[in-house]
Amino acid sequence: MLPLKRRVYVETSVVSYFTARPSRDVVVAGHQHSTQRFWPKLGTDFEAFVSALVYQEASRGDREQARRRLAAIASMQMLDVDDDARTLAETILAERGVPSEYPEDALHLAVATVNGMDVVVTWNFAHLNNPFTRTMIRQIIENEGFRCPEVCSPDELLETGQ
Repeated sequence: MLPLKRRVYVETSVVSYFTARPSRDVVVAGHQHSTQRFWPKLGTDFEAFVSALVYQEASRGDREQARRRLAAIASMQMLDVDDDARTLAETILAERGVPSEYPEDALHLAVATVNGMDVVVTWNFAHLNNPFTRTMIRQIIENEGFRCPEVCSPDELLETGQ
């Protein structure tokens, strides 16, 4: 019997790196390259999900880039942003797991959590994927009775050999 595919929530930053024009910035170009290598695995090694929030964020900005972002996520399963997710996001913000100026980041985590995602994949190292916030967020989510998804970058998922 084949193992079940891991359920991965694709946060907007990953979609943006996948569809962006090539960057001259070495770090950004590296993220873009990793994302290009990672993207095909979303259809083969993982079960990929986005939320209405990802769709909303991806539709902003330059029209052509927005079109490319939306096309990239069109085949992914869509998760609703429901009351349970909103409540959990409010708790994450209230307990300072994510700075209050970034409610969308808390909502990404909450949607992934209440929908039972295994992983949140993101390039957001400021508020989602760093050792200090991950520890705090995990504690808040577990205190609310949920299992916290792992938070990592595409690079980290590529390293797992999945």
